[in-house]
Order: sequence, then structure tokens, then C-alpha cells
Amino acid sequence: MPLYSSQKLKIYNSLSGEKETFVPINEGNIGMYVCGPTVYSNVHLGNVRTFMSFDVIFRYLLHLEYKVRYVRNITDVGHIVDDVDEGEDKIAKKARLEQLEPMEVVQRYTIDFHDILKAFNFLPPSIEPTATGHIVEQIEIIKKIIDSGIGYEANGSVYFDVVKFNKTNHYGRLSGRNIEDMLANTRDLDGQSDKRNPQDFALWKKAEPQHIMRWPSPWSDGFPGWHLECTAMSTKYLGNHFDIHGGGMDLKFPHHECEIAQNEACTGQTPVNYWMHANMLTLNGKKMAKSTGNNILPREILTGENSILSKAFSASVARFFMLQAHYRSILDFSDDAIVAAEKGYKRLMEAVDTLKTIQSSAVSSLAIQDWKQSCYDAMNDDFNSPILIANLFEGVRFINLINDNKETVTAHDLEILTTTMNAFVFDVLGLEDDKTVDGNSNKLEGTINMLIGMRNQARADKNFALSDQIRDQLIAIGIQLKDGKEGTTFTV
Repeated sequence: MPLYSSQKLKIYNSLSGEKETFVPINEGNIGMYVCGPTVYSNVHLGNVRTFMSFDVIFRYLLHLEYKVRYVRNITDVGHIVDDVDEGEDKIAKKARLEQLEPMEVVQRYTIDFHDILKAFNFLPPSIEPTATGHIVEQIEIIKKIIDSGIGYEANGSVYFDVVKFNKTNHYGRLSGRNIEDMLANTRDLDGQSDKRNPQDFALWKKAEPQHIMRWPSPWSDGFPGWHLECTAMSTKYLGNHFDIHGGGMDLKFPHHECEIAQNEACTGQTPVNYWMHANMLTLNGKKMAKSTGNNILPREILTGENSILSKAFSASVARFFMLQAHYRSILDFSDDAIVAAEKGYKRLMEAVDTLKTIQSSAVSSLAIQDWKQSCYDAMNDDFNSPILIANLFEGVRFINLINDNKETVTAHDLEILTTTMNAFVFDVLGLEDDKTVDGNSNKLEGTINMLIGMRNQARADKNFALSDQIRDQLIAIGIQLKDGKEGTTFTV
């Protein structure tokens, strides 16, 4: 019997505003879509927190023995500056400013995104589609929306008629808005737009002559609207009706609202059963912003090269810090907070190490099975990681009491305690033991230095073929040797 059969999971559904018992569309199988990054700049810490929330959700669903298809997209075209339908595409703008091809911008920041998530020990999604790879699917959806009478073409662009859609559907129900209030609070268009209504959003935009990202379509050479790509990619890989759609709180309106409208206009049914939204991250009590300097990049936490933190912190410490708050709560990042988190993280890892040396007894004086279920109860309550962590520290207390011979545990209960701690600390929360990681780093450094020594000897013996082979094979796995006056060094 799979583990999910014995665990009653509840998820806070943004659509209903309530926690609901999770029932997948197809028993044992889950389709989950999460809006990924727009790759026009380095991934910021708030993005990492959002994606970390869904990484833990993904991990827990896998732990419960569900088969999960997790789709997280890459936005590499169509995201207009200021999230409106007028102006410049974010990637095209970056390419213009840096005098690069748009796909150079995309490649640079997609690599950065993957490198950061790998450093923070994220599981990769099942599928990671790109917007530019699904232009054909987006054009087909636009055709269907036009055929439904909700889409209209104007001067080569295509828009979604929100007012007409709202006559038979409810545009705004995810974000708690109504069209009448939106219209009342919007200025007239004054003939400056092709839209029929101010709330209408672009499905396809005609490219101006200077626009460098463009594709042919039945309406014009242009590019798709930002909202459309997620509808195309989610439905292609998960079907017209799937289980979970996630993203940051800032995407609830208009992005997710528009997704719902597009799906309903195209298929006649609501696309998602459970909408989930992760909250924002602040820095020293204020919104993060590059313009004010109140900003820190994830990489700067790991290197210590910043003016905000007192030292560098490992990715696992930063991860542990973020998971101490519920994903729907605002979390404030500061030096004091992460220093405190580091102390808690070390206590947790020390306890996990201590477990390896504990001896069992004939009887248990602790209710280990009840404690185990309390860990599941925390995660079953809308993935409540801070309550889980509190319960794990109750497990730490148990371990220390047993180790000090103040409590006893049977071999059976010791196995439950060990497997439960390891499962939730490493598999579900995704933490890593820094001592193990550091140990592996030391082994790597030792191995490379040994190869450098062999290369130096080969050069001394004038065996340049072997010398070059060592250098080239190290480059192939991402290790660059640098020969200098004081010897050979390396970078990874």
C-alpha cells in the first residue's frame, strides 16, 4: 500500500481561500505546473525562496509515493517590461542594452538559474519547457480563443476580450476582484490603444520593425503574450485539467487570472484544481530592490561577497533558514536571522550524526511512533515546514536524552527514529550535511592536486601528450588549470 493512502494531505487552495483535502484527478498520479523564471537577469533570492517552496512540495509528494509530473517553464520571450501589454520584451531590452543576441541573454541567465538551484540542492523538474519552443502551440490556442468569440485581432495584434468573457465566466475570482471595480478604476483608452477594453490583455503582439524577437503568425510577424505561454505548456504536458498550479504571490494577478480565462475560453473548463502561491521575501524589513541597494544575490550569500551579512553561509544553512517559515508567510532575511538558523542547523546535523552511535535497549521510554506521525501531520497540514522543523527538534531532544542514558529505545523504535529523521531532514527538506559536502570538496581538491603533480611530472619528462591529455580531460569536466610563476592552480 503506498504511503499516501495512510496520510491525509490538505492544501491551501488560493481559489477557494481554504485548506482542502487533496484528491488527485488520477489516483496515485499528480500533475504540477510552476511558473519558472524570466531569464533576463541573475536569479534573485525571492525567486529561490519561491522555487524552494515548490521543491519541498515536490519532494514531499514523492516521499508519499505519488508519481509526480512536475513541469516548470523557462520564460525566454513575451514577458513585457512592467508586466503590461505595451513596451519592450524584458529579454529583448536586455539584449539591446548589452548588444547581445536575445538567446545569448537567455543562455547566460538560464545557466545561472540552474547553477544556483543546483547549489541549493533542488530536484530538477520532470519537464522544463521554454516559451520559444512552444510558439506553434500558442498560435493554435489563439486560434481557438478567436473561434470562441473571446479573442479579437486589431492591427496585427490579438487581444483577449475580458468584458465579453466575464459575461459567462468570472474574471478575477482567483484574486478576489470583479470586473466592474476594475473598469471603474481605469482611465479611458482615449483612442491610444487597439484594445476594446482597458483590462483586455495581449495574446499576440505585432512586432515593431526594430523588435528582434519575432515569429510568423496568421495575424503578423510578432511574438506571444506572456500569459499565453504557461497555458500552452501546462496543457501540453499535463492536459486541459490538472492537479496543482503554483507560483509566487505576485503572479496571482494578472498572470494566473489570465491563465484561467484563456483555458476556460479555449476548453470550456477550469484548468486547475489547486492553486498555490508562495509569499515574498524581504531583506532587513524592507522590500528587496537593486535600485536602493537593499538586495543580495544567492551567490553572494555563499561567497560572503556582500555588505549585508557578517560572513559567508552554506546553501544548506540558507535553505534551512527559509524553511523555518511557512511558504505562505512573508519571510524577512537578515544577518541575525541566518546566524541563528546556522546554530539550529548545526544542532540538527549533530543529532543526526549522534544517531549512528546510539545503542538500543529492551524497552522504549519514548513514544517514537507518535512523534513520527507528528512529522507527517505537519507536512500534511499544507506543507507546514516550520512545524515539521519544530517536531524534528523534538526528535533531537529524544536523541540527546537517549545518548545521555536518560531515556531508552528499542531496536525497532531506533530504526523508526533514524529513518524518519533522515527522510524528513534530507529527502523532504532537502538539506545536506555540510561536513559531508566539505569532506567531498577536500577529496576533490586532493584528487586534482594529484593530477596536477602527474601533469607536472609529464611535462618534466617532455611527455606533452600526457600533459595535454590531463589538462583537456579536466577542462571537459569543468576544471580549469592555470599555470603561473608560483605553480599550477585550478578553478571549478
